[in-house]
This record gives sequence, structure tokens and C-alpha cells, in this order.
Amino acid sequence: MFVAFIGTEHGLCYYYFFEELRCLKDIGAKLKEARESIGVSVEEAAEDLKLKVSQIENLEAGNMEAFQDVFYLKYFIKDYAKYLGLKHEDLVDEFNEFLFDFTSKIPSEVIEEAKQKREKEKKEFSSPYTKKEGHNKTYIICIGVCVLVLLVFIITYFVVSGVRNNDFKDDNVTYVIRR
Repeated sequence: MFVAFIGTEHGLCYYYFFEELRCLKDIGAKLKEARESIGVSVEEAAEDLKLKVSQIENLEAGNMEAFQDVFYLKYFIKDYAKYLGLKHEDLVDEFNEFLFDFTSKIPSEVIEEAKQKREKEKKEFSSPYTKKEGHNKTYIICIGVCVLVLLVFIITYFVVSGVRNNDFKDDNVTYVIRR
């Protein structure tokens, strides 16, 4: 068995065991043969399944590394097999066996390295439902600045407009008497 280390991406280690990859290529060949036998083009299949043409081509080629997540790949195989009228359960079972064989042969040292790398690169998860400590201070400062600016505008308005206490004296009022 020939083993080649490719690298890590998204915390997953990619080891290619060429004997096992033959199984995935067999699944792809079955899908391609079924598609061609019913006279459906790659473009038609992609449009009907709402997939990209490249995804269909990669499925048929058994190109696992073109997919970021093996779980999506599994569902693509299932949906594509259903679309083509194949026994999708059999193909999914075959893929699951392949996946088990594929992942069970990764050395534990490599898995530990990937876990450590993931911990180092772990990014903070934020959602609308989680609070962040620093945001409260920022909001308070923004509100304070807005209130201060509003006060400055109000004071400036009254000073510039000439409103003074003597504007409301009786001397400035004109009375109109009607008869």
C-alpha cells in the first residue's frame, strides 16, 4: 500500500491510500455509467440537482479532495444516485465503508497534531445570541458622545439664535385693541 501525506486543511488530515481511493472512483464510475445510460448530460444533471457542473464531474471522477466536507459528499452521492434511479442505499453504504477504512488508517500522532493545530487556530465563535464583554463599553461611550454632541448643538442654537431672558418682557409685546 502506498501512502502519501498531503497536508492539513480545515483541521482534517488528508492521507491518500491509493488502494482505498479506487473504491471511491468505482462509485463515481457507477454514477457516470448510469447517467450516460439514461442519456442525461452533466449540465442537465447539475441543473436538476441544483449543483455545479464541477461537483458532478468530481463525483463521477471520485475526486474526494474537491469537496470540503465528506458529509456533503455523502449526501451528494445519495441525491445523485436517487436522481439516476440507482439504489442509493447501497452506494451510501459503500461510501461509508470506504470512509471508515480511509479514516481508520490515519496514525493517531497525525490526529493529535491536527487537534493541537485546531486548538491553536481556534477562532472565537460569535452569534447574535452570545454577548461579548467589550461591546457594552463601546455602546456606553457612543451614547455618551452622542448626548454630549446633542447638548453642544442645543446650547449653540440658543446662543446663536439670540434667545435671552429679556425677550419675553412686556416692552416687546404689541397689543392690538379691537372695537
